[in-house]
Amino acid sequence: MSDIEPLAGLSKGQVLPLQRDVEAISIPFGKTVTLAEDSEVSVMQAKGSSVSVGHEGRLYLIEGSNLDALGLEALPRPTLPEDASEEEIERFVWEQLRTCFDPEIPVNIVDLGLVYGCRIERLITGERIVTIRMTLTAPGCGMGDVIAADARHKILGAPQISQVHTDIVFDPPWSREMMSDEAKLELGMF
Repeated sequence: MSDIEPLAGLSKGQVLPLQRDVEAISIPFGKTVTLAEDSEVSVMQAKGSSVSVGHEGRLYLIEGSNLDALGLEALPRPTLPEDASEEEIERFVWEQLRTCFDPEIPVNIVDLGLVYGCRIERLITGERIVTIRMTLTAPGCGMGDVIAADARHKILGAPQISQVHTDIVFDPPWSREMMSDEAKLELGMF
């Protein structure tokens, strides 16, 4: 997947002042923090619908719906109509997973082969719980919490989905063979 147009103008190392206070996901901890207006951030990676930035020696992930804090046009938060079919909901979940990137790797987590499965359960109330079974490129990878938080937040944009759980597993272990051909090409691994 290539950069979404509003992100195409950003380049690695570009320094931007924040136009307003903005919520960001801390890397690698996956906790939401607020970065203050007028703080300067340095662009690390602009992929999918999020931007990874550096600020005071730490890394953060800013979602597309908050791009206005960087002086760019904010992307609308992804959502579904109330009457969406089961197939539309499942397609939405997979589309959102394809907008999630390891902040250090320019390939989405689906094409990288990190998502092993996704189960959507419908409750009696009509709400749905999404369980994502995924892995990391290595057991010691510190990005799991960030990737999981990013996926949860994006998938929860659908009003029919009330909870998102991520189960991080290491069996089977991830390998290069799990990557899509597009991912291998992007990373020069052919």
